[in-house]
Amino acid sequence: MTTETSELRRGIGQLRQSVRTLMMKYGDAPSVRRLVTDLERLSIDVDDFEQSRPAPVSASAAAKQEKIPVPDTPYDDSLWAGVDDEGVGGYHGDRS
Repeated sequence: MTTETSELRRGIGQLRQSVRTLMMKYGDAPSVRRLVTDLERLSIDVDDFEQSRPAPVSASAAAKQEKIPVPDTPYDDSLWAGVDDEGVGGYHGDRS
């Protein structure tokens, strides 16, 4: 067991305690049952990870992943020509 999986198991244990508290307060509500199921799935996934651990990715391989720059400048208003604004009813007037 690695430090990372130990931390995962500790976190799952803390979540399990919180969900038990919710169960005592709210009973067998559908949302509480989903949380219980999600926790079970997390435990199963950690077990699967430990049994068939993937090969670690080297720092240089992780750094080689493509990075897409996002400019800080405003977008060109012509990109939004003829498009409604989000919200109730949209915006159908002149943008200038």
